[in-house]
Amino acid sequence: MLFLAILVRVLFMKTVMTSRRVVLLSLAIACLLSTQSFAQWSPIAPGRLINPEDLVKILKSGNEKPVILQVGSHTLFLQAHIPGSEYVGAAASDAGLQQLRKRVESLPRNKFIVLYCGCCPWSHCPNVKPADEALHTMGFTNVKVLYISDNFGTNWVDKGYPTAKGE
Repeated sequence: MLFLAILVRVLFMKTVMTSRRVVLLSLAIACLLSTQSFAQWSPIAPGRLINPEDLVKILKSGNEKPVILQVGSHTLFLQAHIPGSEYVGAAASDAGLQQLRKRVESLPRNKFIVLYCGCCPWSHCPNVKPADEALHTMGFTNVKVLYISDNFGTNWVDKGYPTAKGE
């Protein structure tokens, strides 16, 4: 909305481009780009996040383990992944989302599921948000997304948390 207001103002100004008009036009373009970026990446609700430390505690406890699904790069999964996790495909693609839905379709809707990627910094990850949205759309009520701020290597492997390699 802010973009539209600024753009309308710029369009109705005289055609001579003063420095003020250039600044307003630049601001309008910046608003448009940030709106598109926000639409692409809006944060996952904090209550649906789990930190690596908390997941490690859960995995070490004697309690029932969650279904852990890696929704990022297959190459990353082969190099290192959380033991017991399953690769279901990159959720940024339709094929990956289809594999994710197929994997969970028979699970009870209250099953504890943890999604993770770790391909890149959190704010740039193209996979966790679509995966989280897909499961919530399917009616799953106990889904957590592993908050990996930088990448899987830095926030999991380098901290000495358990890892497995290969399939």
